[in-house]
Amino acid sequence: MPKTKSSHFWRTPVLAKALVALTLITTPAIAGTVAMESAPEASSTPLADWWNGKYMTGNWFGLRDSLADIGLTFNGKYYGAFFGVVDSQRGARGFWDQGIEFGAEQNFGKLLNIDTFKGVKGFGNFRYRDSQGSADPNSFVNGNGMFNPSNWISGTQFRVLSFGLEIGTADLLPVKDMVVLRGGWLQPQKEFIDQPLSKLFLNNAVNSAKGVGGNIPFSSSFSTWGGTLKIKPIEWYYLKGGLFMAFPQATASGNHGLAYEGFGPDPSQNGLMTMVETGVTPKLGASQLPGKYAIGGYYYGGSRRSYNGTQGYGQYGMYLQADQMLFREPSPEEPAPLAKGPSDGKSVASGKDFKAPVSTEAPKLSDQGLNMFSLVSLAPEYNNPFPFYFQAGLVYTGLIPHRDADMTMFSLAYGSYSSANINRLQGAGNANQPNYTIFLEGAYRIQVNKWAFLQPFIQYEIRPAGTGLVQNATILGFYTGLTF
Repeated sequence: MPKTKSSHFWRTPVLAKALVALTLITTPAIAGTVAMESAPEASSTPLADWWNGKYMTGNWFGLRDSLADIGLTFNGKYYGAFFGVVDSQRGARGFWDQGIEFGAEQNFGKLLNIDTFKGVKGFGNFRYRDSQGSADPNSFVNGNGMFNPSNWISGTQFRVLSFGLEIGTADLLPVKDMVVLRGGWLQPQKEFIDQPLSKLFLNNAVNSAKGVGGNIPFSSSFSTWGGTLKIKPIEWYYLKGGLFMAFPQATASGNHGLAYEGFGPDPSQNGLMTMVETGVTPKLGASQLPGKYAIGGYYYGGSRRSYNGTQGYGQYGMYLQADQMLFREPSPEEPAPLAKGPSDGKSVASGKDFKAPVSTEAPKLSDQGLNMFSLVSLAPEYNNPFPFYFQAGLVYTGLIPHRDADMTMFSLAYGSYSSANINRLQGAGNANQPNYTIFLEGAYRIQVNKWAFLQPFIQYEIRPAGTGLVQNATILGFYTGLTF
């Protein structure tokens, strides 16, 4: 094992650059936020409008709103994170990982001013990810790729993510978006196992792979031809299916998301991938606590050698998802209970008539409260590295008073390695087989304004490669993002 040099972690130029960037980006932002919260509301100025707006690039002198009126909207974001590996198999070092994404959507109903076409949309998305070795903290942690501390390592450099057409019923049928059909160059991972809270975390297992990605190409870097159909006969129930092209080396950085013929060296190796998911989305109790409970399955075509030495075709598995808001804080707009007024029905203090009509409009529900998410994925042991995977997390929005948009979060991921592979390794005389990996991550997201955040975090990985031969890893860092 290489000798640990902890002083190298603090001398790394990557850390210095990252800290300088963080200071430049966030110090005035946080200071401005504090000042805005403590000072009385001032008259609107161009600077205040920009700072309080939804996007860092502003409204483009009104052009953004004008384009939105005809259904053309744009999205873009920058994301970067410093991973300070303070203790690992190879010692200590800092890593800076980053990326940038852009996309656009055209609503043809708004463009043509035809209400029946409002569910018809065209879309496209692409990105650029850092491909330098200094961007991959797993090169020091020496863990299994599914449990990489960063979820941005696959599909690096320029990459086309998706483009295509969506045809939905919008408000034309009794249930909003009762039928939605999507087709084109799609990302299966964006179409299924939708778990928004998991995207707040940085590690690859929770954010992206979710166990499934440890067995088949299931990450944001897997783009392919395909289509999906979602049917929602009632407001709280849905059924969704998808059919995609499957091909070897789908997430390789070298194809840049342009592998339109599938596996270029030999397209005959292309196959089919299918996914099906069904679930309910109830709103529980008087607080209308939203939840999602789903079950799904997948089949990924392609030749694969099993751990018992035979050559087979295809991999399959299933998953169960349970997400639920557990507690919602009272809405700040909710009126306090009224005490009994004077016998004449008049307020002595204000002279207002208590018998006057009271607004019956329900107060807006608060976004603050505690949310939970969880997922279990299962697959056969004979040809899947991870036959069992579990993840769960808690996110509390607005835990600290007067920081209503900040998030306090914690997640756990557990992956059990195939016993068939363990038996194979034992038969080959390998005394150290991978058994399990556990990944813990905690963070606090400081929402600077609507388009900028800063998220200090800590990660702890137990048995990074599944065996006892690789040292547990501790990682401290920060994550920052901007919405364009």
